[in-house]
Amino acid sequence: MKNMNHIVDSYDILFITLDTLRYDVACQELAAGHLPNLARLLPEKRWEKRHSPGSFTYSAHQAFFAGFLPTPTESANHKRLFALTFAGSKTIGDETCVFDTSDIVTGLAERGYHTVCIGGVGFFNKLTPLGSVLPNLFHESHWQRNFGVTDPESTKNQVKCALEIISRVRSSQRLFLFLNVSALHQPNYFYLPEAIVDSIKSHAAALRYVDGQLAPLFMKMQTRAPVFCIICSDHGTAYGEDNYYGHRLAHEVVWTVPYSEFILPHRFN
Repeated sequence: MKNMNHIVDSYDILFITLDTLRYDVACQELAAGHLPNLARLLPEKRWEKRHSPGSFTYSAHQAFFAGFLPTPTESANHKRLFALTFAGSKTIGDETCVFDTSDIVTGLAERGYHTVCIGGVGFFNKLTPLGSVLPNLFHESHWQRNFGVTDPESTKNQVKCALEIISRVRSSQRLFLFLNVSALHQPNYFYLPEAIVDSIKSHAAALRYVDGQLAPLFMKMQTRAPVFCIICSDHGTAYGEDNYYGHRLAHEVVWTVPYSEFILPHRFN
């Protein structure tokens, strides 16, 4: 585990959730060489196997923003990167960055970070009170229909928005940028030519599309400062396993998620 007390205040932070991405599909596509951009960045060119604290987007992200990121499958008591003041916690260590706030977004803001949310799925769309809960944690939040699940170019559109934001935030201001990638969530059939229904194959095709769009974001973030990156899924989804479909249910393909964290060095222009 990295000492987050050395990282917070000095590094920008990029947190990407690949909404609905299954662990098995993530590993399969990486091993097959279909994710060249992520393969360059993931330590040892592998995904870490973890368990999500939630079985659907809202519950998982509420936990994430409270400091409960996906848990390593081999250790429920691993020390966390971020935490909120909580008496008796066994997962807060000397290297954990602890905030005396209700969520880590507010905690980072109080430490001087400009906090930005680029939404994807409906829980970030700000069209309803429920869809505003998570975005309202941030200094600024962005969502438009072409960021959502029905647009085949959603990730491209989200990254374009991110690049514009990064360009206007002064380099001396530390940045916490959160991106919820919607492309993997159903519907995703349109990532396979001639497909008319979602399948695990179209889910994999969506991941290949996402990988092809993320490189400019990583490169642009590196022009400001060193960057601490977290990239993970919030939950998986079922495509008929044991006669289950979708998520918000207790099944291995839902609760098992890919996770990675790494540092991108500062690359001066």
